[in-house]
Formats: sequence, structure tokens, C-alpha cells
Amino acid sequence: MQLTIPENLSERLRQLAARRRQPVETIIADRLFTALDDELDNLPTEEQAELRALHHLSTDALRAIAAEQMAAANQDRMAQLMAQNSKGELNQGELAELENLVKRGEKLMLRKAEAVAILVQRGHDGLANDLMIPEE
Repeated sequence: MQLTIPENLSERLRQLAARRRQPVETIIADRLFTALDDELDNLPTEEQAELRALHHLSTDALRAIAAEQMAAANQDRMAQLMAQNSKGELNQGELAELENLVKRGEKLMLRKAEAVAILVQRGHDGLANDLMIPEE
């Protein structure tokens, strides 16, 4: 398929490709992939925007996002609340706190998964699990 695009758009694509050190074709494919990503359409608008913005980040930034971890204190608190919840020992405030921590964890995992998917799409080697391991 061939497309004709205006010269000003073509120039912007060449500049972006040069900054990213990627072929223009890769930049176009990445932008189209983002624009046509049906899976994101089911998310709230704010989350859609956040995940689509990841496509504009550098490889290093994406790797950092892929390796993000929930703070240890939050992980510990969530485990504690889950254990109490399984025993039916949570009050309304603690139940709301648990729900909030779970939502934050889900958003984090979604960001991490999208970052890894973008890296893989860009042709970066390594298994998805390896991309999600924090660098030491």
C-alpha cells in the first residue's frame, strides 16, 4: 500500500525518526498501531490517554516503566488486608483501602504490560518477563 502525505507531515516524521534513531516506517507503524488499538477503547478515557502516551516514550523510559514495582510498604499492606479480608475481618475503611490498593496495582500492571508490548513491537530482544525485571 502506498500513501501520499503532505510535505510538512513528512518532514515531521523524518525529524521524529532521526531523534528516535528509527526508520520512518517504524514511526508510522507505531503511530497507526496506537491509533487503532481497540483494546484501549474499553478503558476509561484517562487511562486510554496515559497508555497511548507511552508510545511516544524512549526505549529507556519504557524499560523503566516495565520494571516498575509497587512500593514494598503497599505490597505488604495489601497482603495484610487481603489476609484479613479472607477471614472477614475488614471494616469499611479497610475494605476501601484494599480496593484502592488493588486498583493501583491493576493500573501499574496495565502500564507495565503496555510498555513491554511497545518494546516488543519495536523489535527489542528479550522475553517479556525479562523486560519487566528491575535493573540493579
